[in-house]
Order: sequence, then structure tokens, then C-alpha cells
Amino acid sequence: MHKIDISIGKDLFEENNKIAKRNNEALREKNVFSVDFMGSIGSGKTLIIEKIVEKLIGKKKVGVIVGDVTGDDDYKRVKKYNIPVVNINTGKECHLDAHLIEHALEDIDINNIDILLVENIGNLVCPADFMLGCDRRGVVISVTEGDDMVRKHPLIFQISDFVVINKVDLAEYMDVDIDKIVRDLEVIAPKKVFLTDAKHDKGIDELIDWLIWEKN
Repeated sequence: MHKIDISIGKDLFEENNKIAKRNNEALREKNVFSVDFMGSIGSGKTLIIEKIVEKLIGKKKVGVIVGDVTGDDDYKRVKKYNIPVVNINTGKECHLDAHLIEHALEDIDINNIDILLVENIGNLVCPADFMLGCDRRGVVISVTEGDDMVRKHPLIFQISDFVVINKVDLAEYMDVDIDKIVRDLEVIAPKKVFLTDAKHDKGIDELIDWLIWEKN
């Protein structure tokens, strides 16, 4: 029974990776740069995406795919910018996958966007296993989650290209040592790290510069 389960899991991941590669090829063919934002619920993924959209309006054509288990609250927050947005509800699934993105791309005119931002489901475990086909994958964490999340969830940080430590303005009130988080990343998953306070628009320009303007 265990051998069968392993085989099914392997086939699932292999098929997902094939579709992810296809997604990436379709986007690159149209010169669309894509970013997958992963992270737990409440880390600030949506607000960071909003801030990026605000700063890129008039400079780049941006499209967004929003993933949630249910509802369209985050979708509405992004839709107000009058840009192409697709909402994906996964039901019981705790992650987006390449097949869902493939269908979402059918609802976005990729001929008319330069950048695609994807907000994954709020979770520090499941999204790590499912590539979507984006050029870069990042993890957004908040100091309100404590300073041990890297040690507790190493895989998602190891497979990411960058890490955003958000809500740094609250660190002293939460008794969280940001340097400790950074040290854990240096040991467990050395990555490009950004310190942000998205609510007060701090650190977002540096993130955009690295993601968008320096992507090549």
C-alpha cells in the first residue's frame, strides 16, 4: 500500500511540474515576468502586492492571480486598481497548483501584461511542494508569527528565491528578534532578505527594485 501511495504522489508532482514548465514557457513567450508570493495567513502578502501594483501603475502593466480557500476579499482589494485580476478558490486544498494557474491564465490577457503577481494560499507547508511556473518564488513572513518560523518550516524557505520579513515595526512589541530570523535563514536557507513595513510603505521600493528592475 505504501509503495502505491508513493507512486501516486510521484506521478502527481511530476505532472504538476510538467504543467508548471508549460505555464512558464507560455508566460516567457509573451515576455511576462511572474512572481509567486507564498506565506502564512496574516503575513501581509495581499498588502505587499497592493503596494507593488500602486508603485508600478503607469510604468508596467500588471496582472494578479489571487488564491484563497474561499471568498473574494483579497480579490476585491486588488480589483480596485482596475488591473486584470483572477480569483481562485481551492475549496479544501491548502495550496495553488500549476493546473489551477493554467486555467487562470485563460482569463488573463497575457498579451497585455508585463508582470504577473500570484498570491498563494496562506500556508507555510503545502505551497512549497507545488511549482506554479513563476520565474521567482518568495515567502512573506511576519514578526507576529514569532522568530522561530524558519526553523519550524525550513522547506518553504529553502525552495524560495527571496524572503520578506514584514511588519518589522511591530517587532519590539512582539518581543521578536529580527536578527535571529535572519541568522536562521543564513544557516538553513541563505536567500535575499527584505525587511518591510508594508502598512507604512517601508522596504517596498527595495523589493520592487530587486524583483522587477533587476530581474535580469
